[in-house]
Amino acid sequence: MQLKSADDLSRMRDAGRVVRAVLDEVAAAAVAGVSTAELDRLAEARTIERGAVPAFKGYLGYPASICISVNEEVVHGIPSERRVLRDGDVVGLDFGAILGGFHGDAAETVLVGRGSPEAARLVETTRAALGAGVEAARAGGRLGDIGAAVQRTAEAAGYSVVREFVGHGIGRKLHEPPQVPNFGAPGTGAWLRPGLVLAIEPMVNAGLPGVRTLEDGWTAVTEDGRLSAHFEHTVAITEEGPEILTRAGI
Repeated sequence: MQLKSADDLSRMRDAGRVVRAVLDEVAAAAVAGVSTAELDRLAEARTIERGAVPAFKGYLGYPASICISVNEEVVHGIPSERRVLRDGDVVGLDFGAILGGFHGDAAETVLVGRGSPEAARLVETTRAALGAGVEAARAGGRLGDIGAAVQRTAEAAGYSVVREFVGHGIGRKLHEPPQVPNFGAPGTGAWLRPGLVLAIEPMVNAGLPGVRTLEDGWTAVTEDGRLSAHFEHTVAITEEGPEILTRAGI
């Protein structure tokens, strides 16, 4: 695991600000009648305007600047002109940027229009699961504390956490050790040390936890066809507690 210096963290804060600003703008533009391809173009343009580079475009062959996953799509949905958002859709937005040689990565799920009470409850529970995972990311703790907190929050609401996809370390590379599962037992796994930066990202399904990947090789969907939500922050472990590098208002 690569621990970051004070200078590294300063650069990662800059990357996190870009991610937050772009993600907020894309989320506001996710309204009925807009195609996911339009949102992708917006994300790329706003990133470049800020002097950064979209982290996902071309990564392992991914063809777009932002992952947009709708309804039963869990993660890695590919934007398309044909996918036009409709009232009530549950839209997961996952975005990363590179600035000054460092990455930032964050995700959030928004409802198009009012959305159903079921969808709203799933989204708010997943947001709460992220908050619980971040709160558990404390120096002197263990990696399993994070996953246990996420799992406990999701399952207490009657939902399930995806196991095939996990969070990760982040820094000069988009994906660095360690993996950060959204499940586990407290007091297990690697020690959390100051300077470690993690992308914590619960993916929570309304139904069963199983997922499958579509023929495009990227888009993961729930096996039972029920809704899924996804939230993520880039979080630094510090002596003072977890520091969210992609939070609003930074």
